[in-house]
Amino acid sequence: MVLAVFVAPYLLDATRRFVDATANLPDVELALITCEPEERLPGDLRRGIAGHWRIDDALDAGQIAAAVHGLNGHLGEVQRLLAVLEQLQVPLAQVREHLGIPGMDAATARNFRDKAQMKSVLRAAGVPCARYRLADSAAAAAEFAAEAGYPLVVKPPAGAGAKSTFRLDDAEDLRVWLEAAPPAPDRMAMVEEFLTGEEGSYDSVMIDGQVVWDSISRYFPTPLEVLRNPWIQWIVLMPREIGGAEYAGIRELAPAALRALGLRTGFTHMEWFRRPDGSVAVSEVAARPPGAQITSMLCYAHDFDFYRGWARLMVDGSFPPPERRWAAGTAFLRGQGSGYVQAVHGLDRLPAEVSSLVVESRLPAPGQMSSASYEGDGYIIVRHPDTGVVADAMRRLVTGVRVELG
Repeated sequence: MVLAVFVAPYLLDATRRFVDATANLPDVELALITCEPEERLPGDLRRGIAGHWRIDDALDAGQIAAAVHGLNGHLGEVQRLLAVLEQLQVPLAQVREHLGIPGMDAATARNFRDKAQMKSVLRAAGVPCARYRLADSAAAAAEFAAEAGYPLVVKPPAGAGAKSTFRLDDAEDLRVWLEAAPPAPDRMAMVEEFLTGEEGSYDSVMIDGQVVWDSISRYFPTPLEVLRNPWIQWIVLMPREIGGAEYAGIRELAPAALRALGLRTGFTHMEWFRRPDGSVAVSEVAARPPGAQITSMLCYAHDFDFYRGWARLMVDGSFPPPERRWAAGTAFLRGQGSGYVQAVHGLDRLPAEVSSLVVESRLPAPGQMSSASYEGDGYIIVRHPDTGVVADAMRRLVTGVRVELG
């Protein structure tokens, strides 16, 4: 029996799926470290775990280490330390090293978490990626802008997804950004060239330094473009066939990028671009499962529980590669403007050939506050064996369903 500890500040819906999958492995005892008191955990979860330890800051390596020590005293030696939150990968790796727990080390975790260091490692390995500058002053940012030209992207060095990420199209945009949030030695910013073209994700499982399974998803349009245009309802499309020439470039490039970053065993999520000339480039990589409902889409596309697959991989380093049997897609429903959701229009007018494909949905609820995220206020997931059918269903959903705000 393996004693594993899962760390999460709060048990949000997506995190809970990974927790439940780990807790239900037959040869695993699971304990939790969270910021929530035990009495706030759902009753079924409390009954299914071996222990719980509350801390004030789940991103603090010292508090995590103290909690693991406490659980050691009550339950025995902790043998695995797990998390899916990107911001937790470095502190967890530090605790693993300190306590001798197997898993990703701190140097590798920093390669994935620090975007400037990541770009440096990738470029040194010959992996195409955007030019960048880690700016500690307005002068440094302006100097890189003069060197690289526009458009540019600015983001925090340890960001996740497209959070706090902005596009600068010209010198006036740069001036406005520098006035609003000037970089400083204690508040540095990543300034990088804006990659144009098609964007998608490359998700993979690596065991002992070898990619044993991979997946491609496509974004329509890019997340940054969605953030800049509040009227756009975002789409993620997971094509059924990924073995042809269309995706050969990223499937050849990605394993080299992952090995350069130092990963031996784990689940990864990579953002990549295909430029107008057909060449591919890596944008960012995270040593965690994908968000934006992509993990759920993977389950539907393969008839395989990827939440459980991640748990098995993290506990004993095994993963049976599943066959892709379906295409899948997610339409993210976004209200235009701001305020509270008043109603969702158009669902009753969807044709049967679209509604019959729906396998999961979370519709915006009247009264909920509208989100500024590119993932919007709700989503609908569909699947079908034919990628074209899924793509058409996505188009009909985002043009036929409207979220009213007020």
